[in-house]
Amino acid sequence: MPPATSANFDRIARPYRWLEYLSFGTMLERCRFCLVPQLASARRALIYGDGDGRFLARLLADNPHLHADVVDQSSAMLRLLESRVSAVGARDRICIHRADALAFELTGNYDLVVTHFFLDCFSTAEALALAQKIRPHLSEDALWLVSEFAIPRGPAAIPAKSIIAALYAAFGLLTGLRTRTLPDYASALTHTGFAVAQRKMFLGGLLVSEVWKSKAHKNNELPHSHIRDDQLLQFC
Repeated sequence: MPPATSANFDRIARPYRWLEYLSFGTMLERCRFCLVPQLASARRALIYGDGDGRFLARLLADNPHLHADVVDQSSAMLRLLESRVSAVGARDRICIHRADALAFELTGNYDLVVTHFFLDCFSTAEALALAQKIRPHLSEDALWLVSEFAIPRGPAAIPAKSIIAALYAAFGLLTGLRTRTLPDYASALTHTGFAVAQRKMFLGGLLVSEVWKSKAHKNNELPHSHIRDDQLLQFC
């Protein structure tokens, strides 16, 4: 769960990777990286909250034509990200912005958005606001790569809810994150003009990686999405 509006992740930036490994082994990395081959045609990416930069370094190394704007609120995380990207010789292909995701003013045009374990820091209404903010800056065939925690269906839902509650409690204590429940980002993206193109699940559905595709709208208009949190569809 990388930095969001109400949290300060600076204090856990350096141990973040090892905290992740101790909790889930390499499963979060597998979740982040599994759909990288689907992104080979991307040329201009908007990356939110990539933490210590492991994913972005891999993406830039695999795609030498890609340039990226990176938005994160944690200066410590951004320093780690910059170091990792520099190590693969791609520092000149990124522009770093230390900013709140919801407040950051977008000026570019993108064919790829990436949010790995980032939307879980927001409410459903905030996830919708972010998607609405981004949508006008995307090409017609843009992709949005999402990796997130999820609550699977069936008996696995009970331990999943306990694990997610524990994670929120821990990150609340360590960073001040106020969010305590997963947002319904799927409905937020759907209402903003995206559709799921590919999905992979890990750990029985506790982790999910998805590629969403933007759908063209006449005259670049957004679909109507005047909705409240309680009007959005339940996400598994």
